[in-house]
Amino acid sequence: MNTPLEIQKRREIVFAPFPAGQTALALDILNGLPSLTVRQTDHQTLEVYYPVTDYTLEGLLVGLEAQGFHLHYTLYIRLKHALVYFCERTQRENLTRPTTPTKRYQPHVDAWQKRPHGDHDETPAEWRQYK
Repeated sequence: MNTPLEIQKRREIVFAPFPAGQTALALDILNGLPSLTVRQTDHQTLEVYYPVTDYTLEGLLVGLEAQGFHLHYTLYIRLKHALVYFCERTQRENLTRPTTPTKRYQPHVDAWQKRPHGDHDETPAEWRQYK
């Protein structure tokens, strides 16, 4: 079961140095979204806090690029984003999937009760003991 801390994500969005002023503009746009908290950490970086049930990093970045923002993509950032995309997509799929009752699954319980319990070894007792 996911706790609120596992659902709440903290991610960084790094913008390209040019055009100037795009980080402040993106901060204003993202602050308008519900259940999303944004703060600027330096002149090129925004730190976003969001529940994974409402947003994904991939969705936020695609939306910013569609608005004309230029993001900073180094190899490290692209690898980190690929990992985050996979993890958030998997977590969202798992959150929508119903839980399967494994402990009290009735056919399993019935089959286990019909099975004889105890020692099923056909080896004679004197052969099982090392002397």
